[in-house]
Amino acid sequence: MNTISSASRQAVDFASQRGELAAIIDRYCGADGSHPTPIPGLTFFRQSSPSTPACAVVKSAFGLLVQGEKRVVLADQAYDYHPQRYLITSVDLPLLAQITKASPAAPYLGLALDLDARRVGELISKLAAAPASPASLARGLAIADLTAEILDAVLRLTRLLATPAAIPVLAPLIEQELLYHLLTGELGGRLRDVAIKGSQSYQISRAIQWIKQRYAQPMAIDELAGAVSMSKSSLHHHFKELTTMSPLQYQKTLRLQEARRLMLIEQLDAASASHRVGYESPSQFSREYRRIFGAPPLKDIALMRQAP
Repeated sequence: MNTISSASRQAVDFASQRGELAAIIDRYCGADGSHPTPIPGLTFFRQSSPSTPACAVVKSAFGLLVQGEKRVVLADQAYDYHPQRYLITSVDLPLLAQITKASPAAPYLGLALDLDARRVGELISKLAAAPASPASLARGLAIADLTAEILDAVLRLTRLLATPAAIPVLAPLIEQELLYHLLTGELGGRLRDVAIKGSQSYQISRAIQWIKQRYAQPMAIDELAGAVSMSKSSLHHHFKELTTMSPLQYQKTLRLQEARRLMLIEQLDAASASHRVGYESPSQFSREYRRIFGAPPLKDIALMRQAP
């Protein structure tokens, strides 16, 4: 009887906290889209209808939904994401994401908080006596059940938007508390691996940053392997284990997404955009673009401009 009563109280508390968090996000988002907040690294999202699948490179981040549902696809694996769960990406990953449940009456509402590997590493150094977290996960994206401690920390962080003067002082403290609960929670092993220097995940994270800085240049695997102190075979194996793709495939995805941005936002033609991101063959660019986005460049951009 007491167990049922305790579980019922927790369910009521969760519902109340999610309701308050939804109200904060909805109040801050004047329209559909992504909305950076005055709290560094914290972004709110709102969408009043389901979306078509969209590809984007997602930074290392903590994500939480409070209303609606979403599906995130990494290579061949799909992750269903709803308000009872939270998401972590431990490295920058090219993902396919689709909002699957949203309406004008109950819009999709969520948030993302960037994860700083340096801050994670600093906190890990203080957790030597903490219980060991579960074994790390193979991939750089994972979803786990939301806990009361994580939800409470997120809610208190977003409440600071009502008192801007308190943000510089209190936001770092609450973020550290949130990181603590993430590190000691179900997905803590994933964050630990990426933040600890010398680990294979840390080296792959460095490799990803190396590629991002040079994505328009020809890929030099020997140089990349040397830069992160790994053999070529080890680099390829662990890179694919964490990101589900090879370094070359990762670079290709970055190129295509940047070309899409150049055509859509800066209004470059396909030939100019493909050259800007490092393609020498327009026909190869068009083939690979269609494989990723489902349509040739001109048609894809035209469809995106027609979309609401």
